[in-house]
Amino acid sequence: MKEIKTIIFDLGGVLIDWNPEYVYLKEFRGDRAKMDWFLEHVCAWTWNVNQDAGYPIAQATQERIALFPEYEALIKMYYGRWEEMLGFTHEGTLSILKKLVDNPKYRVLALTNWSGETWPKAIAKFSWLQWFEGILVSGDEKMRKPYASIYNLMLDRYHIQAEEAVFIDDSYANVQGCEAVGMKGIHFKDAVTLEIQLRTLGITV
Repeated sequence: MKEIKTIIFDLGGVLIDWNPEYVYLKEFRGDRAKMDWFLEHVCAWTWNVNQDAGYPIAQATQERIALFPEYEALIKMYYGRWEEMLGFTHEGTLSILKKLVDNPKYRVLALTNWSGETWPKAIAKFSWLQWFEGILVSGDEKMRKPYASIYNLMLDRYHIQAEEAVFIDDSYANVQGCEAVGMKGIHFKDAVTLEIQLRTLGITV
């Protein structure tokens, strides 16, 4: 096994807590069943990931309102109050990130499925995003994980040898995607487990 020289982090779910529940549970007055139905059928995850791949938010919102006009106000909240869905930093993972960034042995980058339109809000909120050597944002590139094109773009843009890189993501599908192009993958569960997984790969944490 080649020595790992580049460590690539996903952001949402690994370092950043993001959850539409922070807005909608209040709007549905604590009725979780109604909120869950709305987030499964109206502002569904499959709809959200289109914007992560660069689909315009204004157009996506109007199309959803046309399908569900009775939910117009709630649909507009999805991106209108998107910043409220940004929660806390996962401090345990951040501590690991800091150690890796401070170690001259490693290059540390990020690859995230994120709308290019909302990305500036994340940059403004989380100053530690400046620690990364580089961040590839799916919405800016009009492609997203888990498709091979975005991993290959990451490798090409930052001149990374796939067999010398590991990618960390909380989505197993995204981990499989990175492995398909020759990178090592870590399916993120929590910071304690991540530290063990990194050490297993010979990475000093």
